[in-house]
Amino acid sequence: MKKKRKPKKRIGTSLLLVPALLLVALLPFAAAKKKPALDTYAIVSGSVFDGNGYALADADVTLAPETEAATSHEKIKPMETVSSARGEFVFRVPPGPMSYAVAVAAKGYQSQRKNVSVQDQERVEVTFQLDRESK
Repeated sequence: MKKKRKPKKRIGTSLLLVPALLLVALLPFAAAKKKPALDTYAIVSGSVFDGNGYALADADVTLAPETEAATSHEKIKPMETVSSARGEFVFRVPPGPMSYAVAVAAKGYQSQRKNVSVQDQERVEVTFQLDRESK
């Protein structure tokens, strides 16, 4: 008489298959060349106030490379933003020696322009206090 064999239990093939499939699916992403991280930068930030020292929101702020230095950094284009409700603004710029002109304009106020220099990966702060336009 032949002994009946008990059917073999499957040992969670799906448990082994899922991680293998995930690995195969993610392999092209791991093999792809990574772009160089742009995690090195300098910060030009500041605040805009009115003549009484209160934060001036919604002021137009422009940052542009100085014309003399712009020839060596032609890729740097002027950047624009608007000051926050607290009168603050921030620009990320490439690190390294460079001079920028920061201009601020707001309706009903006299515009202002200041020059700043960035030497390396640093934070440069600039403060503006705009006076009301005379009528």
